[in-house]
Amino acid sequence: MQTDQRIVIVDTTFRDGQQSPLLFDTEKYRFSLEEKKQLLAGLIELGVTHFEFFSPVVGEAEAEDVRELIAYAKELTPKPLHFLGHCRTNLLDVEKALEVGCNGLNLYLGVSPLAQRHNAQKSLDEAVALAEGVLREVRAAYPQMYLRFSAEDAFRTPLADLFQLYDVVYPYVNTLGLPDTVGIAEPEDVAQVVSALRERYPRAALEGHFHNDRGLALANVLAAVRAGVRYIDASIWGLAERSGIPSVTGVLFNLSKRYPEIKEEYNLSQCYPLNVLMASILGTLVPYTEPVSLTNRTHTAGVHQKAVLNEKKVYEAHNLHDFGVDKNQLLLGPLSGWNLIYYYLKEVEAFEITKEQAKRIAQEFKSRTGEIGRRKKPEELLREIALAHGLSRHPIPEEVPTARLENLD
Repeated sequence: MQTDQRIVIVDTTFRDGQQSPLLFDTEKYRFSLEEKKQLLAGLIELGVTHFEFFSPVVGEAEAEDVRELIAYAKELTPKPLHFLGHCRTNLLDVEKALEVGCNGLNLYLGVSPLAQRHNAQKSLDEAVALAEGVLREVRAAYPQMYLRFSAEDAFRTPLADLFQLYDVVYPYVNTLGLPDTVGIAEPEDVAQVVSALRERYPRAALEGHFHNDRGLALANVLAAVRAGVRYIDASIWGLAERSGIPSVTGVLFNLSKRYPEIKEEYNLSQCYPLNVLMASILGTLVPYTEPVSLTNRTHTAGVHQKAVLNEKKVYEAHNLHDFGVDKNQLLLGPLSGWNLIYYYLKEVEAFEITKEQAKRIAQEFKSRTGEIGRRKKPEELLREIALAHGLSRHPIPEEVPTARLENLD
């Protein structure tokens, strides 16, 4: 098998993403076919080429959606795409995935001690025999098909057991998966296991799937790629079981720092629009933990706001413009200083104001921020105070706001 040296995002929004508790929190429960098409189009526009889907055995509705999405994707682009069926290690799952149009398979089987006792209910030897038999049959029937095999819960599986399983499937697969199914690994663990697998299975590519139970998923991705993993599972917003997995846009943003070829292989300007699309579907804001977000360009502290007004780079170290975030926000609130108040009243509200007046108004504004809430916004309170101080507005021609400078000096 040939090992692909490119870094490839395997999007699993339509599989692990649909298992996210956030779909229940937002009372969405399940994406509609039309919503899935919108998300798929956004991912393709971004440059994603690998998509993981549920095995159709999940249900007839999901099977029909997968069939429709694969057909729709082929209408959107002539670029070769990989439609990967996420299958248990059995031939029924494989057959159903191929029936709906999947052209690749992501097979998995748990062999950790816990899985042997409580899930798969097979001994290690039985699991190894099953995997070898299924993979041999699938590869014989489909010599050119892309096959990945993963030992579920790999980081709670003794390395010797992992070797025993992967030794028998290695001849049949393109890629060996390394799933941190319960988010237990640390970056050092990832680097060690990846190095061991690369040394033992040099002809296979490696794929990382890292859950965020400890908040380390993205750090583990970076460690995995540095150690030689080339396929990374991600989803829009990092939606997945429990606390999720790394987000597509967060992975691309971080990998582009070290691997500039990412900028050539992906249309990074579509990152933020993709996140906003998901927000519109779920009816909530882009998560504040998402790197590619307007929140990551929002400033509330007075010291920060003053600096950003004069030079954004003081508190904005990363170029998010290339990722589709084309503006920032300075929010009026209890922590705002007179610099922002002066700027806002002069440049946005068009009041005639001096810096000394701004300092006096800022003191009163801060003393009255307890009035701010759902019924009165900060801008309303500040406008009220400005008028009470006798400030007057001057008319601004329509063309002026579009040419406004962000530096007051």
